[in-house]
Amino acid sequence: MRYRIGFGYDIHRLEKGIPLWLGGVLVSEEMGAVGHSDADVLIHAVCDGLLGATGLRDIGVQFPDTSPEYKGISSRILLQQVMEMIRAKGYRVEQVDSTVCFESPAISGAIPEMRQILAKILEITPEEISVKATTKEGLGATGRGEGIEAYAVVLLSKPES
Repeated sequence: MRYRIGFGYDIHRLEKGIPLWLGGVLVSEEMGAVGHSDADVLIHAVCDGLLGATGLRDIGVQFPDTSPEYKGISSRILLQQVMEMIRAKGYRVEQVDSTVCFESPAISGAIPEMRQILAKILEITPEEISVKATTKEGLGATGRGEGIEAYAVVLLSKPES
């Protein structure tokens, strides 16, 4: 087997009155991430990790925010499209390790559902996906509650020819 590792990162500004989607789960309707799509930072970070591991260009290039077809689109659809690109290159997802960084709300109760959603799209088991949450301890814009960040590391495999 040939293995590839990819790293993904995403950040969005938070604003009152819009939904907050994380890992395909609606976690808040009071304060959400601002973006061209549904602004799901967790899925965006996973997408960038997958794209990077295969040598493809980032999510902003694949799904530009200047394109009306992606306005308000569910990030789950973007992840499905990225998976089609990954499969076309002969890769399979082995593992995902991710961290979401923001001040509130607490998401621990939603993590099992996030893992289920991601596992289904990535064609792996929820046990092969880690979703963690942390804060910035009040430091910087994210620490002041102005934004949300996510980091993801992915491991892909491909049979050697």
